[in-house]
Amino acid sequence: MSAAQEHFKIHMIRFIASDLDGTLLDPNGDLPQETFRTIEQLHRKGILFCAASGRQLTALQQMFAPVADKIMLMAENGAIVSYKGDMLCCSTIAAEDVRRAVDAVGALRGAHALLCTPACAYYQDEAQPFLDLVRASYISNARAALADIAREKKVCKVAVYDDLGPEYNAMQYLPKALPQLRVIQSGGNWLDISEKHANKGSAMRFIRRTLGLKQEECAAFGDHMNDYEMLQECGFPYVTENAYPPLKRLIGKSVGTNSENGVLFAMQAIAAGAMP
Repeated sequence: MSAAQEHFKIHMIRFIASDLDGTLLDPNGDLPQETFRTIEQLHRKGILFCAASGRQLTALQQMFAPVADKIMLMAENGAIVSYKGDMLCCSTIAAEDVRRAVDAVGALRGAHALLCTPACAYYQDEAQPFLDLVRASYISNARAALADIAREKKVCKVAVYDDLGPEYNAMQYLPKALPQLRVIQSGGNWLDISEKHANKGSAMRFIRRTLGLKQEECAAFGDHMNDYEMLQECGFPYVTENAYPPLKRLIGKSVGTNSENGVLFAMQAIAAGAMP
């Protein structure tokens, strides 16, 4: 493709989706200083920004409150899509499968389950550092018997914190124990269990259908395997330089690290009509 063709295509971008932790957020978990101004610039150019995260909807709404009327939110790794306060879709796990997931996690040494509903995240274990991480990352959280939550609430995601590291512990067991569900690493010591077809890629397809977007009109940024399907659904997929190495090999194109504000600079380049 010629430089002129690439330049034309970048002007066709109408939608940007970005993962947060390890991607848009800096290593301290904070938004870069110019984020809201950049989102405003994109909005004026007719480009819609979407925060695509494993975080809960409440946390995303709080984080992006200054630009709430100008962005889309993809929460719980694609189980929830929200726009201007309206929940456009919400994928939930069957109650019996939630119970099976809780039992499977409970059988693992060093693994702790968190049941995520659209309104609240529920934990039972009070082990550290799991409890502090839950309270820091999930604004709406409560302690409860997980068996009761599985029976009484609509659960969209089971988040699992693995003290021993998911690659060496939970990921060796849970995908085999729960073949009817999707089990994927989401970064650090966390992995997520969801309905088989609920992921950021299926959410991206829903968004494209809803907004009438073509694949080549979408750009996306990510850093871990829970971003892979979303990146595949976009014509301009990028990972950060600090991304999980297997994902970097699969995607090929990268921007600077999250400590260098690589995604923010790429968004600014798109707003200016240039390639990231």
